Amino acid sequence: MKEQRRKVLLPVFQLSEVTTAEDPRALTRAIKQGKGRPALTYHYRFVWDDHAGRGFNYNLFPVVLDRNAVPWPLGSLFILAQLEAETTPAMTTYQSRADDLAAYKEWLDTQNNPDDLLFQFPKIKLRRPTYRYRGYLQQQIQARVLAPSTAKRRIGTVVSFYRWLIANNYFQPEYPPWEETQYQLAFKTTEGVAVSKRVVSTDVGIRAPKSEDPFAGTIQDGGKLRPLTGKEQVWILEATEAKGNTECYLIQLFMLATGARIQTASTLRLRHFTSQNPRFSKLLTGDGELYKLKAGPGTGIDTKNDKTGVLQVPRPLYELLHTYALSRRAEVRRNRFMAKHGEHPDPYLFLTQQGSPYYTAKAETLRFNPDLDRRHGQTGQPVRQFLREHVIPYVRAHHDKHFHYRIHDLRASFGMNITELLMELVQSGSITLNRARMTVKDLLWHESFATTDLYLNYRSQMDAIYEAVNGYGEQLQRWIDQAMKGMAIDE
Repeated sequence: MKEQRRKVLLPVFQLSEVTTAEDPRALTRAIKQGKGRPALTYHYRFVWDDHAGRGFNYNLFPVVLDRNAVPWPLGSLFILAQLEAETTPAMTTYQSRADDLAAYKEWLDTQNNPDDLLFQFPKIKLRRPTYRYRGYLQQQIQARVLAPSTAKRRIGTVVSFYRWLIANNYFQPEYPPWEETQYQLAFKTTEGVAVSKRVVSTDVGIRAPKSEDPFAGTIQDGGKLRPLTGKEQVWILEATEAKGNTECYLIQLFMLATGARIQTASTLRLRHFTSQNPRFSKLLTGDGELYKLKAGPGTGIDTKNDKTGVLQVPRPLYELLHTYALSRRAEVRRNRFMAKHGEHPDPYLFLTQQGSPYYTAKAETLRFNPDLDRRHGQTGQPVRQFLREHVIPYVRAHHDKHFHYRIHDLRASFGMNITELLMELVQSGSITLNRARMTVKDLLWHESFATTDLYLNYRSQMDAIYEAVNGYGEQLQRWIDQAMKGMAIDE
């Protein structure tokens, strides 16, 4: 079965309810009925929470559609109910949940009597829709159509959906949708404090085991990242320059020089690099200088999980971005932005050729805009598309036909660049290993040394793996040669 995505994003959604003409907050809406027929008129008002002092207004609200492209009422109500419980919801999260519900509705629609199946929970467990859908997802995993992590998320959303249906008395299943197991999970926080948490699991859940390939050359740092070699770093910047994309060049350069993620590099603000008297700090080692740039909530610069920290920007890079910020090229893009959206109180440093942000800041996604006319939010897609369509093909054509990378690999590349530099200082006796370890942890904003040590051990681990395999390969080759000699004997 070919999966169809049946979800649309409404640029503007304001929750309303029908009322009477006498209501002081009543608004009137007229729906045309065709030539010669009177319009259908009714009165409505926007829903207002007096206790919280807010309405229920959302940009890019996800609506799950059925096979006939009609909104699926239960799916949309579930999304809305979850949104109403949050004051500052991350819409991308709910858009993903809508994707999961759309996938479940797609599967239901391929079965006999899908509307009935949704609520049928017979005595035989494997005939219940939750177990049947779990089996289908497992088949998708085995066929390599679906990643285990995606399947795990989808069944989790379906479980949440049924919990909501039952809690709100949409139906009461004859037999349980799943069996639950409760247990206490004990663990230590990053500060070393022992805590425990009650966890409820179901027997329809899907495990997503971690498959580690020692030859993949990746580091688990908020996802699997592959540090690029020095040559590869040169190649991607060469390719980006050759294609004439100054903004993507500077974004990648900033990530390579600071370890920033794409959302951080793309939400830098104009004011961060237009100060008349920027303050620079001396490097602890060497003669260079750094500009300390605060990032996180309240700074205008987005970070993962709203973490607060300081980016160490080398002075030459700061001065380069200062020059770019004041350039005619950047000014033209800001003018295009203002022509479409009006004045911005805190302009982005980097904008696309059309004057759009490469990554929409979180604060702006949370701020309701009744005039929004787009149906998607920017999360670095222009950069990723440029890499996929221009940078990678260029590098493959000029340097390595098997080359590949993702934008977040630049963070790992920065980590390894710094690690190798510091380890040279450790070997020369200039700094201690503990000092190097602390520095890498601070520069990459790691909460735990466990992640930091992945960088410190990466090169030696990879060298050990290949040395062991190559050594064994030599022995294996001798055995193969002996076997070949035996086969050459004429019986």
